[in-house]
Amino acid sequence: MKKQFATFEDVKACIGQDVAVSPWFTVTQEQINLFAQATNDQQWIHVDTEKAAAGPFGTTIAHGFLTLSLLPQFFESAFSIAQTRMGVNYGLNKVRFTAPVPVNSKLRGHMHLLACEAIEPNGIQMTWKVTIEREGSDKPVCVAESLVRHYA
Repeated sequence: MKKQFATFEDVKACIGQDVAVSPWFTVTQEQINLFAQATNDQQWIHVDTEKAAAGPFGTTIAHGFLTLSLLPQFFESAFSIAQTRMGVNYGLNKVRFTAPVPVNSKLRGHMHLLACEAIEPNGIQMTWKVTIEREGSDKPVCVAESLVRHYA
């Protein structure tokens, strides 16, 4: 269920807490192929299904940066702040790709609020630890510290 915040103060009250979990998202071969075209990263492990079937994972795997690019979707589907008129990605402090994402994996993001501070004009900057889980795996596929700004 999507977490709803009324104000920025409500968000600040959650510093140090696990705040939200996104719904599951399935990574398809079509998405992997489109990402490969958009980034010109055509490495066989991502796009050559026959060669990848004989490779170390037995199938194609998603690009690490494709997995990372799902962060905005995870944020959008996990929570909202009513006071917000605009949100922007401000960057990343740290990212680790801790396990592969085989094609057709189901992923979801776990959001833990590390910090939240006021910024001008009329906004907040949130620092989130996002752990991306793959269904059926004990190990996360990505752990990222993401900076997000919201403006009223």
